[in-house]
Amino acid sequence: MTDMPSHIAPSAPSPALPDRLLGISLKMYMSHAQTVDWATRVTELTHAHPAVTSGTAELVLLPQFPSIPACLDLRGPLQIGAQNLSAEEAGAWTGEVSGAVLAELGCRYVEVGHAERRRHFHETDDIVHAKTSAALRHGLLPILCVGENTAGSPESAAAEVVAQIRSALPSTAGGLSPAGGVVLAYEPIWAIGAQQPAAPEHIIAVCEAVRARTRIHFPSLDFRLVYGGSAGPGLLAQLGPAVDGLFLGRFAHDPDSVPRILDELADVIMLNS
Repeated sequence: MTDMPSHIAPSAPSPALPDRLLGISLKMYMSHAQTVDWATRVTELTHAHPAVTSGTAELVLLPQFPSIPACLDLRGPLQIGAQNLSAEEAGAWTGEVSGAVLAELGCRYVEVGHAERRRHFHETDDIVHAKTSAALRHGLLPILCVGENTAGSPESAAAEVVAQIRSALPSTAGGLSPAGGVVLAYEPIWAIGAQQPAAPEHIIAVCEAVRARTRIHFPSLDFRLVYGGSAGPGLLAQLGPAVDGLFLGRFAHDPDSVPRILDELADVIMLNS
């Protein structure tokens, strides 16, 4: 791993996490113009939503790299992040984007360890660990994607997920504290792109076990646990307090679906306040 050049200083510590969040990755589905139109429309639909204005929930958008500055310029409720970052700081890394530059632009979040990155770009546990460390170094909040490969029992799923979390998070012995804040996105790999998400009872059992074990292994860690993997409208009401929000993909491509899911999130917050 390349040492940090002397002229690049790490950013401030990661900002505090919201109580609840709704994350949306547009992956590579939209053009730049379509992305800006989508973000503009969602901003119009959600800027006065009580779940957002109260500060209890945060909307997070992860567009393609070239669209990040235009989305940041909207100055609305959307908190902007990136779908990836380099584990390196600077130098001869053609085509890579460093956490330092993302933080400089004003990004707040960055996605790490998605199953598609692991499968198509051969990102190993070591690479995910290095990228998570890089995000925390620069004051970015990692959205760390974790999930079991094949459908099985909640117990086996939770064990696999916790092992991924422990592998990805930097240890204090290495000079980094994971207490900067992390979003854990539980995405069963077998549910990504499926017609339906995992069964609510499976999600609840896995998330409750993962939350409890993460607190044991990382007692100082400030984290939120959200569900992804074919997540869409109607799911939050079934999951209740087991999750702190959702990480959405294609079901958020219709801007009108976003305030609907925010309504569900507000209902969950009210029922459990």
